[in-house]
Amino acid sequence: MENSAKYWQSSHAGIPIKSRTIINEYLLSLKLAKKAESTVIKYRRILENFFSSCTVPLESITSDDVQKWLNEFTPGKKPKTVDLFLSALSSFFQFCLNEEHLEYMVIKKRWRPKIPKALPRYLTEQEYARVKIAAEDLNLRDRSLILFLFTSGCRSSEASKLNIQDINMDQRTAIVRGKGGKIRKIHFSEECALILMDYLRTRSGIKEEPLFMNKFGQRLTKSGIYRITIKLGKMAGLAQSLHPHCCRHTFATYMLARGAELQFIADELGHTDLNTTRVYARIPTEEMILAYQNKME
Repeated sequence: MENSAKYWQSSHAGIPIKSRTIINEYLLSLKLAKKAESTVIKYRRILENFFSSCTVPLESITSDDVQKWLNEFTPGKKPKTVDLFLSALSSFFQFCLNEEHLEYMVIKKRWRPKIPKALPRYLTEQEYARVKIAAEDLNLRDRSLILFLFTSGCRSSEASKLNIQDINMDQRTAIVRGKGGKIRKIHFSEECALILMDYLRTRSGIKEEPLFMNKFGQRLTKSGIYRITIKLGKMAGLAQSLHPHCCRHTFATYMLARGAELQFIADELGHTDLNTTRVYARIPTEEMILAYQNKME
């Protein structure tokens, strides 16, 4: 993540001032729409790349100009990368169309590559058991964090933002702030609650403090959480990397195998589109039942 306080502003000297002004208006609209900082930065970089290479004035750009740039810049790129480029450009040019900077859309839908939907990466029952055994050697903070990720389906960014006051130990619930600032209630296991209480007994008890803190007494960041899960995966001898999203996928797959409704899983995960959750239903049911026949708790 960049340290710039104004990540939504481009100062690229190779882009004409007029085009750069419109780009910055667009990027500001993304920020005001509460798009993730990482998304705004990605889109800014793509637009900077395009407009520093394509010398045609914005108001005169045609589909041929865009396609020429794509033909020059995307060879050798993965389909997902090409799709990201087109998503950023399409979103920007739609903004220009709405603001009457353009007269027609210059991006063609047929340019989008077909990307097969990959199945979520999750842990089998045996892998999860190995992870839990390995986690017993972690300190209280890391162990409670791991259990929280696995039994709540929480994103690492959401876990990082949590404060002690957001947790209800009696109900084993937490109020998280998800994408776009949306607030939802999630649940976690009894085992997680017990370890979490042990961890919090080592703390000052100030409710306004972050739930998970680093050794400097500051909020544990996403990158800090990532390092903890990666380290644990190596300790458990997993063949695949144990990243935070793998914990989230494992939670969702387990819940579906236990017969939970898709809408319930979507609510727990913070999915606004049920189709996003339906990807878990593509995992063979028999395989899921074999992998998750024992309770995660």
